[in-house]
Amino acid sequence: MAVDEQKRTAARGAFDYVEKRLENDMVIGVGTGSTVDYFITELSAIAHRLAGTVASSVATAQRLKEHNIPVFDLNGCGMLEIYVDGADEANHNLQLIKGGGAALTREKVIAAASRLFLCVADESKLVHVLGEFPLPVEVIPMARSHVARQIVKLGGDPVYREACVTDNGNHILDIYNLDIMDPRKLEQALNQITGVVTNGLFAERGADILLVGTDQGVRTVTC
Repeated sequence: MAVDEQKRTAARGAFDYVEKRLENDMVIGVGTGSTVDYFITELSAIAHRLAGTVASSVATAQRLKEHNIPVFDLNGCGMLEIYVDGADEANHNLQLIKGGGAALTREKVIAAASRLFLCVADESKLVHVLGEFPLPVEVIPMARSHVARQIVKLGGDPVYREACVTDNGNHILDIYNLDIMDPRKLEQALNQITGVVTNGLFAERGADILLVGTDQGVRTVTC
């Protein structure tokens, strides 16, 4: 089965999960990325039952609106019941690397504001050790070089993601050549560097459920 079909399988699994638990006037969080795009297409079938959504990026908000799904500001919504998003990598402890689409800060905020984080991915994203996918770090532009020097001290090789400005007006450094044996420790260390907005490790607040699209259907991973 092609990767795109595995992504569709995971997205359909997420839609089934949300539909079964959907209550009237529920607002759900919606992430960013190709697998989530498939989920949005599925979600449009029950748009009339949703109070609305909170989007993790401008691109997602636009896609939701194209499917006539209302988009709200998180500040006016309180705690969300469910957040659906993808991952660039996930381990079996449901710790993630996210941020390939440069939406990591808003994704992390929505994950923190949600009671349940449902992650969707194709099976290539499930790994034993995080770090083969370069770890994104969102930085304030004036601090980019300073942050890069501190990352080198932590053993990483930071590369400036050219021509990329986040929805928050910041820059992205991608850290290569890391074997992330202790995701929580590294997440905390990176966030302590002055100039870092946040990093793409979702370890302190990882996923609650991971739906993996495979050739045999949806595999559910929980801790």
